[in-house]
Amino acid sequence: MPENKTLDAIALLKADHRSVEELFEKFEKASGDGRKQTLAEEICLELSVHAQIEEEIFYPACEGKVEEDLLKESYVEHDGAKVLIAEIIKGSPSDEFYDAKVKVLQEEIEHHVEEEERRMEGLFAQARKAGLDIDALGQQLATRKAELTEQFKTSGLPEPQLTTMDEVKV
Repeated sequence: MPENKTLDAIALLKADHRSVEELFEKFEKASGDGRKQTLAEEICLELSVHAQIEEEIFYPACEGKVEEDLLKESYVEHDGAKVLIAEIIKGSPSDEFYDAKVKVLQEEIEHHVEEEERRMEGLFAQARKAGLDIDALGQQLATRKAELTEQFKTSGLPEPQLTTMDEVKV
């Protein structure tokens, strides 16, 4: 990609969605605990970074400009994913429910992506119609995504910070 060429916010978030979908497909076909664990950790990293940049930058920019219920659902769906991500990271492919947790995470993410990307009334369509500065948001998201990716690769994934629940024990 040429320098100074950044994706707008929606294109960046959709690219993240496609990347994670590919990782889930690879996980489904993977054999061997080492390969599964590597893919699961990559999925969890990608989703953790994606959720955090949406919650820090994209969702706040959408507040008051998109359907409030849809935005609230997005936060709750993120919280559900964070709990599963924490369980997957703490587990291993030899655990009885490891594959099932990755599969349920995949199903939750597929549902979430569909709600964000739905034509006409999805979160992204509403954000575009609301006249948000999608290009400026894209730059902010890209910068923060790079920071978080480096941070999480170096320090590991943080404990889940749930938006909608006071305390959840994982």
